[in-house]
Amino acid sequence: MSVERPARDERLRIGVLVPSSNTVMENDLHQALPKSRYTVHAARMYLEETTAAAERTMVEEFAPAAAEQLKTLYPDLLVFGCTSAGSLGGPGYDREICRRLGELAGCPGMGVISSVAEACERRGLRRLAVLTPYVEELTDSVGRSLEGQGFEIVAARGMGIDVNFELASPSPEDIVAFARESLDGIEADGVFVSCTNFRALEALPSLEEELSLPVVTSNSAVLEAIESFAARARPDQRSRVASGS
Repeated sequence: MSVERPARDERLRIGVLVPSSNTVMENDLHQALPKSRYTVHAARMYLEETTAAAERTMVEEFAPAAAEQLKTLYPDLLVFGCTSAGSLGGPGYDREICRRLGELAGCPGMGVISSVAEACERRGLRRLAVLTPYVEELTDSVGRSLEGQGFEIVAARGMGIDVNFELASPSPEDIVAFARESLDGIEADGVFVSCTNFRALEALPSLEEELSLPVVTSNSAVLEAIESFAARARPDQRSRVASGS
């Protein structure tokens, strides 16, 4: 349900739903989105284990209340900030989750896995290698979700981490080393590095240099999607993400 908005400044308010143990996504968004154009506001969904069962519980039991809390700040856009949870029910699941949560928050909703598909399409990428910090079950789920959106997954490799807080432990250098080892001999158009609680955005320039391929990360795709939304919502105030303007 939409809400009547009070008088406000011209910056877009971005509401973000993050797993309670996520320590990366908010920092990435705050650093990349110019404060003259955006304000970012997070609510937390309880999650400790990075497993399909725990993420389903997060979506069904904790995400709705968090979205309703964000409604009180009159957001322009709601971001559901968990890649793997959005992949659990196939290609349409992420969009359905975001539709429902957006209704609770009183604004449009946007998900990570859908944003990733759009970012890859913009780059003309069809054959993707997928890298994650997850256990095999969730790594495969992300790959299947992208396959359901028309991409060919040539490889899907995960680090096997099943504690959500620990997903942020690998350094950017660790991520580059993992990519180098995992994708040796793999031919792809590009690479998707999954997880909003993974320091992959920091590693992105080094990954592209090391792999000589375009790389999309969960948080880079979200940033691009926010920019695209802003261009549609405020066509007179277009800006490049991370421009510092």
